[in-house]
This record gives sequence, C-alpha cells and structure tokens, in this order.
Amino acid sequence: MMKTDNRTRAFAKLHSDPGCFIIPNPWDAGSARLLELLGFKALATTSAGLAFSLARPDGCNAVSRQEALDNAAGIIAATSLPVAADLENGYGREPAACAETIKQAIAIGLAGGSIEDSTGEDGEPIFEIGAATERVRAAAEAAHGSGFVLTARAENFLHGRRDLKDTISRLQAYQQAGADVLFAPGLRTAEEIRAITSSVDRPVNVIMGLKGVHFTVAELAALGVKRISVGSSLARAAIGAFMAAAREMAEHGTFTFGDTAMPHADVNTLFSRKR
Repeated sequence: MMKTDNRTRAFAKLHSDPGCFIIPNPWDAGSARLLELLGFKALATTSAGLAFSLARPDGCNAVSRQEALDNAAGIIAATSLPVAADLENGYGREPAACAETIKQAIAIGLAGGSIEDSTGEDGEPIFEIGAATERVRAAAEAAHGSGFVLTARAENFLHGRRDLKDTISRLQAYQQAGADVLFAPGLRTAEEIRAITSSVDRPVNVIMGLKGVHFTVAELAALGVKRISVGSSLARAAIGAFMAAAREMAEHGTFTFGDTAMPHADVNTLFSRKR
C-alpha cells in the first residue's frame, strides 16, 4: 500500500499536473475499494453519505469529528489512494477547532480536507466573512509544512444565498488566508463557474451529480475547473436503488429488482482482488 507521505505527494501532484480530474466520494470502505478498482486516482469522503449511513441528517452538526475521522481512516485503510476528507465546518466555531481538526486529519493519514464557512445552524447558516477567513487561516497554519491540501468552501449557494459577488469575495479571502483549493458547491451554470475560476489563482473544485446539471469533464476543464467531486450523489444513487427495491417488495409483493442487481459472484470477485 502507498505510504502516507507518498499519498500526500501524489495528491498534491494531481493538482499541479495538466488537466482536470474527478475525485469521487465514497461513504465507506467498500465503496472506496470499488472506486479504486475503476481507476480513479484519489478519493474524498462525503459528510452527507456518512450521516445517512448513520441514520442522521446532514448539515446540522449531527456527526462528530471523531466519527468523521474514523470513517476516513477506514477508507484510507481500504485503498492505496490519496484520500481527502469533508471536514464540514471544522467541528467548532473557533479557529482553534479548525486547526485541531486539521492536525488530527494529518495524523490519521489524510492527504487533504475541506473546511466550510457554514455554521450548521438555521438562524445563522454562514459565518461572517472575517470570522470565516480566520478559521481558514488557522486551518492553513495547522497544515503548513505537511503537504496536506487544504480546500476552503464557500457555502452560500447551498443555503439559498446565490450571491456570486460575495462568494467570489469569500474565496479570494480564503485564498489569501492560505487555502490550496477553492470550492463553492452548488454552482449550476457555465457563467457561474467561469466567474469563480477567473477570479482566483488556486485550483477550483466543482461538484457534479446535481439534478439538471450535466457538464462533461472536458467542458468543465475548458471552464478552468481543476477538480470535480460528486458529494453525496453516489450515496444517494445507492439509497435510491435500495428504496426502489424495498418499495417493490413492500407495495407490490414482487422481487423483480433481483433481475438488475449485480450478481453476487461478480461483487465477490471485485472484493477478492488484491490491491
């Protein structure tokens, strides 16, 4: 298995090499192994996928830092790939909490991770830009010298605040605070994406797997995107297939879903392959 420092270097290199790459989001060790078998070069955890697997909602501080890091550690152990983590809002309001989260992330072998400016609270969903920037700065200082790739996320668009100007201002501030990658989840148009990529000089991550948004890798690369994640969409696709099969049994008393389910032998073979 690739050593931690080698994974960190490999992850950083993906961001400096030419072109655009996909970093898919497994929610557990098994889904991570399958993505590695398909040839992806790096993986990122999904806070929503983890929350759903624990029967909890996403985005409201329902998953602890320890649970998130334990999940990430399981994914790291299951694959040879660099793994980055969705570290939500750093698991605390103060900059020191973000710094501690990054230190613990590095300690378990994560090659990167993201800190967002969402509070997880309904009344005040987004941190004020000054406070948000200080949180990113603390995280960047904690990562300094380790090779850890820090992503800073501006969450406006996920909370109904489709304010592109403010989102760009936030990303620019996070860049100055030391973030290595910038990310504004929820962008849906070429104009929004181009506005972001042309306003910063760090690699930009965008999220795909959104309903009604169908850019290709080539199209996103032409818009200046470096990295493409898919958030909870793989987990939601799996849950959707599960619910469709379960509803067929519950509502119709039939079992035709077995016709399209992946054969047991095929799944077994996949997990029997040596890394």
